[in-house]
Amino acid sequence: MAALVFACSFVALYAGHMVGDHIIQTHWQSLGKVQAKGWLPPMIAHLAGYATAQMVALYAVVTVTGVHASAVGWYAGIGFSVLSHGFIDRRWPVKWLLEHTGSRQFAALEDRGINGMYLADQSLHVGCLFISALIMGGLS
Repeated sequence: MAALVFACSFVALYAGHMVGDHIIQTHWQSLGKVQAKGWLPPMIAHLAGYATAQMVALYAVVTVTGVHASAVGWYAGIGFSVLSHGFIDRRWPVKWLLEHTGSRQFAALEDRGINGMYLADQSLHVGCLFISALIMGGLS
């Protein structure tokens, strides 16, 4: 059952991530969440929309398939997803990671619609979604 919860949770979390990070997020949230001062209100608003999108996706999976995580798994998985998302979205952790792993040029890449920071940001988010789904499966 844990493997099924993991698989269903990952798909739902990923779908919720895509909607929450690219559709629900406003311009104000996107710009404001990385500012040195005053970043908290835009970040909280972004994370609220992001968490809602993920919960709706998880609820849809439960409703349609009947597969669901335990309450502890649900909250722990969503909690890790939201907290890790907020940390990554401050952008400095992504830049720091790229600069300290030999990817300084990739961090600076902005060429013909390819943006290294954005691609690394999204890769880190997906990795954290994987961990969130493992949490949900493991606690089910």
